[in-house]
Amino acid sequence: MEKGWVDMAQHWQEILPIDRYLVAANGLLHEYDRKVLTFLYQPLIGSTCFSLYMTLWAELEENRLWSESSTHHLLMNLLGMNLKDIYEARLKLEGIGLLKTFVKTDEDGRSFIYELYPPLNPEQFFLDGMLNIYLYRKIGKNHFARLKHFFTDQQKPKENEYQEVTVAFQDVFASARPGSLQYLQDVSEDIEAGENQQFIGRDETNPIQIDINTFDFELLAAGLNESLVPKKALTSKVKKVISNLAFLYHINPIEMKNFILGAVNPNDEIDIEELRKGARDWYQFVNYDQLPSLINRTQPAAFQVQLSEPKTQEEKLIRYYETTSPLTVFKERSGGIEPSNANLKVLEEVMIKYKLPPGVVNVLIDVVLIETKMQFSKNYVDAVASTWARLQVKTVKEAMELAKSNKNAQNERKKAGKKVNKKPTRTELIPEWFDESDTAAKDASPGNKTEDEAKKRAIVEKLKAFRK
Repeated sequence: MEKGWVDMAQHWQEILPIDRYLVAANGLLHEYDRKVLTFLYQPLIGSTCFSLYMTLWAELEENRLWSESSTHHLLMNLLGMNLKDIYEARLKLEGIGLLKTFVKTDEDGRSFIYELYPPLNPEQFFLDGMLNIYLYRKIGKNHFARLKHFFTDQQKPKENEYQEVTVAFQDVFASARPGSLQYLQDVSEDIEAGENQQFIGRDETNPIQIDINTFDFELLAAGLNESLVPKKALTSKVKKVISNLAFLYHINPIEMKNFILGAVNPNDEIDIEELRKGARDWYQFVNYDQLPSLINRTQPAAFQVQLSEPKTQEEKLIRYYETTSPLTVFKERSGGIEPSNANLKVLEEVMIKYKLPPGVVNVLIDVVLIETKMQFSKNYVDAVASTWARLQVKTVKEAMELAKSNKNAQNERKKAGKKVNKKPTRTELIPEWFDESDTAAKDASPGNKTEDEAKKRAIVEKLKAFRK
């Protein structure tokens, strides 16, 4: 899965202000879609993504499928955003199924087509099995119930209370003979859309689907008893649901086996709703009645500081922190060993509870593993994460400076006569930036040193003020 993740730091290679774009619509967008986007999608994607979608939509003339050509520079002015934020918002719209992007490069430069897709209708959304769970976790039970009420209405009266008296087509209309009509010589030619044209309409929107190749179905099948769960029960539809549930609740094939066994009905079929309920109940049980949240895999572009190719060791490390997921960093720092369920729960809680960006969590992982001698203590993680959250640490650079200042303070206390602790035996895991004698600082130019020292002093002062 790692290789498919998008490197948001490379936006300057993907898009420039002079690049032109056209807006297209996959189908007619209705006024009701605005309510769905505002109340159901906006809590998940944020106001920046919502503004980008609405602005692109506004470029389409009423009841048309194509816009005029524009530059991204104009889009930047309309939204009051920089190109990095627009690029990140575009990726989120693509990921949630509201946008598809196409690019063409020729002698005139680079041009894009942004094809808008309508949102799911309310029924699809509330029965989705993924998006509805994320929304519930985001806005809470009461607001979720209120939205559900907003998007539903009273059912029509039961059929047994009323008698249908609707007449059929043939009871009202008759078909005239060719002689009384202007006969169409070539019907097919006249009724089909012209060359390079299409009728204005709208196709049904497909829900979010996680790639089924991300789940190990071979391992799952090996753990299932053929007499209890026939192979034919794992239909294409069931596999799609399993892939989504595995992504949503972090379920591995061994755990998934138990939910499948509990969802098999007397007809040897897998009841999808029972499967979803079993996975959801299990997740809430082990997570103290909480549901999963939708979070970024890697550091959001808005909090990345690397705007050019990294040169020094420190810059390369910052780039690594910014473009790598916390799960990957934890695994690499642990010698390739998969994190335990307890470790995964701690990592997830840090990103959700304390709302620390992924890049900052990566720095925290290194710091905690060093200080706790690879134990990754939950209490220590909570202490560091809560402090960084209160200090509103958002960038990798800030987190590194804060960690170094804390390390320096510890060293000063040791020099003052306090008890000296033994250094961790796995010193190869200590990143150079964590030590004052790091090579990145040696390689830096005098100008850069002065700037770094000023930033360091600022972060130390910020920490002192917080402690007071």
